[in-house]
Amino acid sequence: MKPIKNLAQYYVDLLVRLGILRFSILLALALVALAVIVQVGITLVLNGHVDDIDIVRSVFFGLLITPWAVYFLSVVVDQLEESRQRLSKLVSKLKDMRSRDQDLNAKLQSNIEKLNKEIEDRIKAEEAREEAMRDLENEVYQREKTQVELAERTALLRSFIDASPDLIYYRNAEGVFSGCNRAMEELTGKREADLVGLTPWDVYSKEVATQVVDTDQQVFNDNQALTYEQWLEYPDGRKSYFELRKVPFYSKEGRHLGLVGFGRDITERKRHEESLEKASRDKTTFISTISHELRTPLNGIVGLSRMLLDSQLSDEQRKHMQTINVSAITLGNIFNDIIDMDKFDRRKLELLPTPLDFDAFISEIESISALMAEQKGLRFDLERLTDLPEAIQVDATRLRQVLWNLISNAMKFTKEGGVVMNVSADVEDDYASIVMEVEDTGIGIPESELNKIFAMYYQVKSGKDNLHAVGTGIGLAVSKQLINMMDGDITVSSEEGFGSTFTVSIYVPLAAMDSLDKPKPQSDRRLNIFMVEDIELNITVAKSLLESLGHQVSVAMTGEQAIVNFDPKLYDLVLLDIQLPDMTGFDVAQSYRENYDDLPPLVALTANVLKDKSEYFEKGMDEAISKPLSVEAIAKVIDQVTDHHVPSVSVVKEAPSKVHNEMFDQLLDLDMLESYVDIVGTQPVLDSIEMFEQMMPDYIEVLDSNMTAKDQAGIVSEAHKMKGAAGSIGLKHIQGLAQKSQSPDLPAWWENIGDWVEEIKNSYQNDIQLLKQWLAQR
Repeated sequence: MKPIKNLAQYYVDLLVRLGILRFSILLALALVALAVIVQVGITLVLNGHVDDIDIVRSVFFGLLITPWAVYFLSVVVDQLEESRQRLSKLVSKLKDMRSRDQDLNAKLQSNIEKLNKEIEDRIKAEEAREEAMRDLENEVYQREKTQVELAERTALLRSFIDASPDLIYYRNAEGVFSGCNRAMEELTGKREADLVGLTPWDVYSKEVATQVVDTDQQVFNDNQALTYEQWLEYPDGRKSYFELRKVPFYSKEGRHLGLVGFGRDITERKRHEESLEKASRDKTTFISTISHELRTPLNGIVGLSRMLLDSQLSDEQRKHMQTINVSAITLGNIFNDIIDMDKFDRRKLELLPTPLDFDAFISEIESISALMAEQKGLRFDLERLTDLPEAIQVDATRLRQVLWNLISNAMKFTKEGGVVMNVSADVEDDYASIVMEVEDTGIGIPESELNKIFAMYYQVKSGKDNLHAVGTGIGLAVSKQLINMMDGDITVSSEEGFGSTFTVSIYVPLAAMDSLDKPKPQSDRRLNIFMVEDIELNITVAKSLLESLGHQVSVAMTGEQAIVNFDPKLYDLVLLDIQLPDMTGFDVAQSYRENYDDLPPLVALTANVLKDKSEYFEKGMDEAISKPLSVEAIAKVIDQVTDHHVPSVSVVKEAPSKVHNEMFDQLLDLDMLESYVDIVGTQPVLDSIEMFEQMMPDYIEVLDSNMTAKDQAGIVSEAHKMKGAAGSIGLKHIQGLAQKSQSPDLPAWWENIGDWVEEIKNSYQNDIQLLKQWLAQR
């Protein structure tokens, strides 16, 4: 089949190559020749011979039939070929189409895969979107929930802030209020909406605003929180003391937005501090008063015993009198400890060094200590281990106080044996290092207690006869403090049952002998002295001393007597006791200064230890001396103050009139009340009293706040209101106190204002009841 196919293909190819016409002619000729050959062959077979006619006939027939057959066949073949070619082309196109179809199918498959993947991605994206939507919805829900919670928290926080008694406010970087809490609204008297946009200058007084703005600026400049205290005033005039804290705050980007302020009312704490200070002052006054009252008889004992020791006495009398004198001196040391305890608490202990004859000082200690030891049946020995400096610069009173305290303790805790005091000194350049040891044979101190005995109020715990329980526990603490102030120290060594040794070491400058105060020769001048003293014992001692010196003494025992009985032309010197039963010596001196143009010297007498006389000079005194009087002290002051005195004519001013003592007349303005009641009757007065009772608590509250703030202007303002209110209903006593309270020019106004205000607070209700009683009688 394949050769036939190849032959047929060759036939068709030849037809296509030659064309139908030429191929037909060629084929016809081939067929004619074939026909002739077949005819000749058949004829030859059949006939045995071939005739020309047969050949002609064959050629003719072939020529006649063959072209049509060839043409038809050629046309058929040509059509077939065209069909074949078209079919080939179609097949080729089909192949192309199949190829494209395959490509398209591949692309389709790829697209389907992509589409599937895209669909899958879209499904996933949709799922992710749905998940995101769910998350978003959840987030929105949570955000809404958070916003609700935040709103609730904000409302709660705002409630807390508004409920807080502390001030809370905000100011921007320009110093303008941006918000506040309710407490701040109450302080400023403005609602938050009204306060926002205002500056401190718009809200506070100029004085307060200045401090507020200055501290704001300090916070802004230093970029640090600031805490300080300041008085602020409420709209009704009440003042409160606030502890204010200001803190800078910023945005998330670090931009400075302003400050947040907090303020806590610490007025009560301030009042408590004032109360503590007043209690401290009262304690000091109490101690000074008690000291004065105790020293008064004690000074009499010391003075009289000293005078008697200078007189003719038997040995037994002298011994008894020495015992009295030493006992009084010892008691005086206890008083010094009490006073120094108060100064120790107030950090007021001070030293006033002066030149001291040290050898004479040690001899004095030896003399007194020997006498104290003799009274207890003990011995006292003083050992000078080295040469001692002649004169040193030291506070002799304080050093004597310390040594007497140590020696007294040594004798107190010693039953038998004695006390030894060793003194040594090492002089180098202009300073002396002095060591004084006080050694006893007493009960000793337990080792566990040695490091505690210098503590204030501490007493050694000892079961051995319980001797250590005797005493106050003050002396050693004060003594150590004093010696430390002298650049020295006190140490102790002891063995229980075998005694103790206290060692005092000080480092002091040397002094020249010529700098010591030498007793001056007594003046031959005989003076007429006017003495104001309320204690008979003191009068006896002082009068005996002064008269023994040849002076003449007149005595007044009260301030009123001192004012009434005084004639400056009759006296050369005035001795004024400071504490009198009806007034102070300063009041008497002030009265003298106001009523007389020329006065004899005024000398203050005080039971206190004199360290600084400036206070006495400021209050009208020319000099001041301590009691009991000594010959040296009185002679010195007479020489000082009388050398420059030249008597002159004096002019006496009219003395003030006395006040009535009746209760109604003392507390009420009866003249005003009587005329008022006669005109309007009692009921309007009672109505005014009721209104006064309602107003006074507010007045007192505002006055207390101004007292705590020490605001003089505020005190004067409230006192003025009280004065007018009290005067309108005839409360003369309250009106008078308010008048004093509103008069800051009065002497010692700040010292007395607290007492005046307290008296107003404590007595106005009683005065009102008294007024009501008087009205009821009407």
